[in-house]
Amino acid sequence: MFQVTKLAATAMVAAAMMIGGAAAQTVLVASDTHPDGYPTVEAVKYFGQLVSERTAGRYSVDVKFGAQLGQEADTVEQVRAGAIAINRTSLGPWNGLVKQTIVPSLPYIFKSTAHARSVMSGPVGDEILAAFEPYGVIGLAFYDGGARSFYTSDKQITSVADLKGMKLRTMQSDIFVDMMAAFGATATPMPYGEVYSAIETGVVDGAENNFPSYDTAKHSEVAKFYTLDEHLIVPEVLVISKMVWDGISPEDQAVIRQAAKDSVARQYELWDAKVAESRKIVEGSGSTIVEVADKQAFVDAVKPVYDKYAADPELKALIEKIQAAE
Repeated sequence: MFQVTKLAATAMVAAAMMIGGAAAQTVLVASDTHPDGYPTVEAVKYFGQLVSERTAGRYSVDVKFGAQLGQEADTVEQVRAGAIAINRTSLGPWNGLVKQTIVPSLPYIFKSTAHARSVMSGPVGDEILAAFEPYGVIGLAFYDGGARSFYTSDKQITSVADLKGMKLRTMQSDIFVDMMAAFGATATPMPYGEVYSAIETGVVDGAENNFPSYDTAKHSEVAKFYTLDEHLIVPEVLVISKMVWDGISPEDQAVIRQAAKDSVARQYELWDAKVAESRKIVEGSGSTIVEVADKQAFVDAVKPVYDKYAADPELKALIEKIQAAE
């Protein structure tokens, strides 16, 4: 079990300080690696607005966007240690800790974006959120992380065969590395903030992500071919440090949980608008969007990933629940 650092202890004390004279207010610091205005950032801000309104100002949320507090792998450790109160991340950095997060990270596990939203907002999502607690955080809600597709600098991907031998950036997650191997590509895990220069200098041939990330991180400037294979529809998670949570009254805990759930619809709305806007931007700037008429060959290629991860009975049961859900 990790130990609380001096930084964590200092941050926790600072978070509980009285400000504004006689009025007591706890400021919950939240981290998001995306830039200001990004749908997840705006959703966390909205969550904070709801928390402030519903606790009559006893709690507020200070959102640190643009990786001000570090890349996702760093912030995962900080939120577990209590140095960050709230964290919005992709699921990849949690795969090695919370095994249940592996399932919604599997390629082609969801039939569509609508299917993913329905599953992760329902009982299966709640089951996965509950699995975070033993690892130092409380799972609050899932946001839509978008459909991830490949983009490359020099060669269009029109089939699985085109992926063979390509060097492609992935998140720092074993399951993503295994997925790349199943496609015949070489995975190069690296932080999100290093991807632009890695593509530009030829360290990698490309990467994979959704339209908003492809646009806002300017990856479209160095990788002009975007293939709509949509191999991953991976939710993103909003969590709160258990160290911070345990110092909150049950009544305010209930308010925070509900505010998180209520922020999801706002994130979906913002996300859908951003996807449409980003696709228009990258097409207008000269990116080639490669449509994949039949994804079955891609689906078949990742069967070894399922063979490996579905060996765990608990994960196999989760997979079956998702596949059976409408």
